[in-house]
Amino acid sequence: MIVPDYPYVSDFLKASVSALGIDVLDTAPARALLAGADVRFASRDELADRIARGEAVYTNSENSLEAVLDAAGDSALARRIELCKDKAAFREALAGLYPDFRFRRVPLEELESLDVTALPKPFVIKPARGFFSLGVHPVFADEEWPGVVKAIREETRTINQDYPEAVVDRAMFLAEEALQGEEYAIDAYFRADGQAVILNVYHHVFPSADDVSDRLYYTSETIIREKLPRFREAVQAIGKTLDFRDFCMHLEVREDASGNVVPIEANPLRFAGWCVADLSWFAWGFNPYEYYFRGMEPDWDAILKERGNMIYSMCIGDVPPGVDRNAIESVDYDGFADLFHSVLELRRIDHTAYPVFAFAFAATPESEMDELKKVLSADFSHYLRMK
Repeated sequence: MIVPDYPYVSDFLKASVSALGIDVLDTAPARALLAGADVRFASRDELADRIARGEAVYTNSENSLEAVLDAAGDSALARRIELCKDKAAFREALAGLYPDFRFRRVPLEELESLDVTALPKPFVIKPARGFFSLGVHPVFADEEWPGVVKAIREETRTINQDYPEAVVDRAMFLAEEALQGEEYAIDAYFRADGQAVILNVYHHVFPSADDVSDRLYYTSETIIREKLPRFREAVQAIGKTLDFRDFCMHLEVREDASGNVVPIEANPLRFAGWCVADLSWFAWGFNPYEYYFRGMEPDWDAILKERGNMIYSMCIGDVPPGVDRNAIESVDYDGFADLFHSVLELRRIDHTAYPVFAFAFAATPESEMDELKKVLSADFSHYLRMK
């Protein structure tokens, strides 16, 4: 069963739910987001029964988790969700796998008094529960801390205007050492026997070391061939330690120069948010939702032989900080699309509701990787026409 919610359901996900005959939890958001789709709506009690039987459940959004937890009760699924959503508990549960990794819980009211001189530099401070890089700050020196605390105080007053407190918990933060190396994201699920299946690997690139934005992700034949064996091993070890079964997740990791893979966080019961998981279809030609619900595994050797040596990316058209979203009269979507070699799909987003105006899925020859990375520092305000 799927439990859809805001902020976004893509046409591809909507069509997949209909074509695969996946039941949908009957909620007001689900009926609005899947309006016109040929789907069967199911009750909360039906969802509870499916969970009790260990059937596959999927959420496209963090906002859906409250409804799932309400139906899940005191089940293994509920415990797995809570373990992922509490980043501090997640760290604690995996401490045996990563004994040298340093972290600590910090209540919101203790941020000002925290002795940061005792913490390794750089470190990252972030909500114990969070989404979309909200409230996340790297700290490189002790003297930066007062400014970071001030920024967190301001952000926690505004974050919950866009996202529920269940998504961004203002009460607890996690201070942890900053992982070194390249960041990747992994869409994976675990079968009933605990076997891990990886459906995609994305390289998350940043314009600088102190940037935590989500602007650009990409995948390629090179990434899959080079990273899949090591990442599968890491995902399997995490799943075994946490007893993940009949469960899917979007896992963020860092890989250092020695090839060590350490998780950043796990987002439960979904793949990449805002339906960015659809990139598996654009890049590799298979439907990730079908593979999850039907227990299928990609034949990567066959897939990579057919898809060519291209980079498949997703770029978020984010509204620059400080721009009054309600004062935007129009968006130059054509100009934004011109940033990319070949746009596979451009999704227009309501910028008055969220600080995003578009998601662009694109294909780029590997020889033009430097051109693609220019979007990391591009000023997207050029594409906004103000009133």
